Amino acid sequence: MRSGTSPVPNYGEARSAESRKDFIHKMKISLKELRETLVWLKIIARKQLGDCRDVSAAVAECNELIAIFVSSTKTAEGEG
Repeated sequence: MRSGTSPVPNYGEARSAESRKDFIHKMKISLKELRETLVWLKIIARKQLGDCRDVSAAVAECNELIAIFVSSTKTAEGEG
């Protein structure tokens, strides 16, 4: 539960970053937390600890957020 909620406040910090470099750093922290959440969701799915549909939906949403954060970070770095 904790890793799943951690990206939200980290993203809030990124939105109020003091510089582009600070924004990129904070977005990468959020991305790291999203990836950790994805690992935990996969463990939950493999161990069948939750409703399969709910876990599958959460995995899909987490993957979408990872893609968005990667894209945002690349854009901020001037790569996108």
